[in-house]
Amino acid sequence: MTDNIVVLSTCAAEADAERLARALVEGRLAACVNVVPGVRSFYRWKGEIESAVEFLLIVKTSRDLFPALCAEVEKLHPYEVPELLALPVVAGAEKYLSWFQANLRGAQQ
Repeated sequence: MTDNIVVLSTCAAEADAERLARALVEGRLAACVNVVPGVRSFYRWKGEIESAVEFLLIVKTSRDLFPALCAEVEKLHPYEVPELLALPVVAGAEKYLSWFQANLRGAQQ
């Protein structure tokens, strides 16, 4: 098990997804953010079943940075309740994980 996590979030607009991705990487709260277009979401909102085409953000970060990442997403995200789900990274390629850690806030520069 590593200290790394992958955080999932979604946005309705590509511009919002790109703005969030850039802010998280620039702030070193994420080493990398993938923006995947064309995700179809089905969910219950205010008593009704809704569906929407969204952009999925796949955010690579660490457990220690999750609270700060959540605060930044909640500050910048247009949704009233943005999706923020953290999944553990059990293992990964050694070179990638080293690069990953080197590009997060608090890494030795």
